[in-house]
Amino acid sequence: MAARLKASGDLRLVRLTRHFDDFVAVAGIDLEVPSGSFFALLGPSGCGKTTTLRMVAGLEEPTSGQIFLGTEDITATRAYQRKVNTVFQSYALFPHLSVLDNVGFGLRQLKVADWKAKSMEALELVKLADRARQRPRQLSGGMQQRVALARAIVNRPDVLLLDEPLGALDLKLRREMQIELKRIQSEVGITFIHVTHDQEEAMTMADTVAVMNAGHLEQVGAPADLYDHPATTFVANFLGQSNLLPLELTGADGAVATGTSHGVSLTVDATQLPTDRSAGIQLGIRPEKLRLLADADGRAANRLQGTVTDASFTGVATTYLVAMPWGQELTVTQPNDGSDRARPGDPVTLGWDPHQAFVVPEAG
Repeated sequence: MAARLKASGDLRLVRLTRHFDDFVAVAGIDLEVPSGSFFALLGPSGCGKTTTLRMVAGLEEPTSGQIFLGTEDITATRAYQRKVNTVFQSYALFPHLSVLDNVGFGLRQLKVADWKAKSMEALELVKLADRARQRPRQLSGGMQQRVALARAIVNRPDVLLLDEPLGALDLKLRREMQIELKRIQSEVGITFIHVTHDQEEAMTMADTVAVMNAGHLEQVGAPADLYDHPATTFVANFLGQSNLLPLELTGADGAVATGTSHGVSLTVDATQLPTDRSAGIQLGIRPEKLRLLADADGRAANRLQGTVTDASFTGVATTYLVAMPWGQELTVTQPNDGSDRARPGDPVTLGWDPHQAFVVPEAG
């Protein structure tokens, strides 16, 4: 097994900007990717994540700003001179070459004497050493992606960029490759930067996730922190589902705050309150944090009354839509734990723990 590498340093983007005529694709972002980490750049199509990746790779020239790898400014360094490799969604394998020759192609061009041994080592890492003599057309899509990955890591770059690398795979293969990519990154120690629009994929694989929107960074943090404590309504809605209620604060006492939403008094964790509340705030509750309560259940500090409009059985859970008196529908995901399930038309009481909710500024 190959020894784990120690990458040469953190990747830093300083006020990085890219304009295409009048369109601002990347709007002066500052970002630090820790050395040896698995980092995800997440956002919808057109948010600037792929443009950012291409600037790091040297395939796109920044309009302004700087890119550092460790202490070295690589902003003007040519792509082939950077210790950075890229794996694209299209595998771009040479159909006439064997798997081994595909992996070792770059090393052979550089006249590396032990290219074959290094290539076999990379194939062992992706568990394809037994396919070394085959042609790409003899492999499944998942195997071809592994060959592309082996080719990208065979010369041990400091940073590996993955641009939607699993997008062409079916769901089962994609999940298998998510696990494999995490394992490979852990073993080789190379910094992985994974660009994706798939929220589940980013949260499953990455140590740190940066959420992009319209060329800006909305929030950067550990997946659980972003999910449980989103900083903006965009992050709250992009990472899973959120039930958002307008909230007007009425008081605060230490760690507890009180407010009203549609005339209902609610308790809020004061530590969740955003600093800027000038434009108004919203209370957010994830569907799985809401519970259908029995009337005698007094454990929930916050309660809302509504009527079930839809119930979808998914096996381990049932997802309900519950209409509120003011017309909004809230989504509730209730585990199927053997208790009676509600039906459309049933009046229900919803409850939640104030510490399991979050508060975000009103969307601009």
